[in-house]
Amino acid sequence: MRENAKFHNGEPVTAEDVKFSFERYRGASHELIKDRVAAVEALDSRRVRFRLKAPWTDFLTFYATASGAGRVVPKKYAEQVGDEGFKKAPVGAGPYKFVSFTPGVELVFEAFDQYWRKTPSVKRLIFKVIPDETTRLAALQRGEIDIVYSIRGELAEELRRTPGLTLKPVVPQGPWWIYFPEQWDPKSPWHDPRVRRAASLAIDRKGIDAAITLGYSKTTGSIIPYTFEYFWQPPEPVYDPARAKQLLAEAGYANGFDAGEHYVDSSYSNFGEAVLDNLLAVGIRAKLRPLERAAFFEGYSNQKFKKGIVQAASAAFGNAATRLAAFVVKGGPYAYGSDPEIDALFQQQAAELDHKKRAAILYKMQQLVSERVIYAPLMQLAFINGVGPRVGESGFGLIPGFAYTGPFEDITEKTS
Repeated sequence: MRENAKFHNGEPVTAEDVKFSFERYRGASHELIKDRVAAVEALDSRRVRFRLKAPWTDFLTFYATASGAGRVVPKKYAEQVGDEGFKKAPVGAGPYKFVSFTPGVELVFEAFDQYWRKTPSVKRLIFKVIPDETTRLAALQRGEIDIVYSIRGELAEELRRTPGLTLKPVVPQGPWWIYFPEQWDPKSPWHDPRVRRAASLAIDRKGIDAAITLGYSKTTGSIIPYTFEYFWQPPEPVYDPARAKQLLAEAGYANGFDAGEHYVDSSYSNFGEAVLDNLLAVGIRAKLRPLERAAFFEGYSNQKFKKGIVQAASAAFGNAATRLAAFVVKGGPYAYGSDPEIDALFQQQAAELDHKKRAAILYKMQQLVSERVIYAPLMQLAFINGVGPRVGESGFGLIPGFAYTGPFEDITEKTS
């Protein structure tokens, strides 16, 4: 442990806190991680040892980036206040400490002057909840806020034209895709790979990008971010509605079919509408079902969307193996079914310590996902953000692949 790392209550960060926090963790991939850890030992105040049940090359990737298992909280304080008390007044060790939270309104932080890396120059950060894009942009234009996330389409054009405001597009490591949960049901049209391929061919990715994200997004044929270790470059997706109709006819759906509901995070309803229009043009009829973000991911991860289409994304950090574990392989929270050959390859790569051999296995897995059209990847959707005139360093782009501002301690105000 760093000698000078402290929690916001002034207590030092110790190995015992790390051990406690790992054992307390119940978030994403917790079963996968904990099932492979034999023991966690606090050797002294500054050293902690994780004993694995077997060699696992991705342990640190899962622990530190692909999950929240590496977040450390103060054991003494957490036990004193309990889970509910901790939710109301959390204590961490980052550059900003918690002040207040009004659900649906705002979250307030103050700079922590004992942060080990550097003392933040901006003393107070207020995160406001403004769900409507038009309202967000208007608040930025009026100077009520200084940084705004996710402004798309015509509003992004307006942001770019507004004097004093700066457009800050970022392409995060978050590919979007279409998932067909019914593909594992032999009675469903989606069971036929020709139907799934037709859906992919029907989507005008470049047209959607131009209309919604001003051409800043990156078309992709994979659910794996191109910046990830072990990424395999798939063929570029093709827009060919005529071929899509031909494939549907060959599969026995010359007149198309009703695909049920098209589930999407409501924050991206306009993106979902554009995809639905493309599908409708070749005869795949579906009804948009926008859900509030928490409800969407709760339903998706708990496999409640067994019928219809799911339009989703993931910007979680990690590598190709961690992404496949969550979305493709048997037992993954977002895998409604799995391919036995891919499952076997995943177990093989997990035990392979030779980097080149492991890479070859992961490339093969991604190739099979692509060839068997388990997903119809869309694009790494650009975040079109805006910055007001009072901001010096916004923090956009300082962390590669990160959609938002960060690190927070590097954000600055302009000096007069």
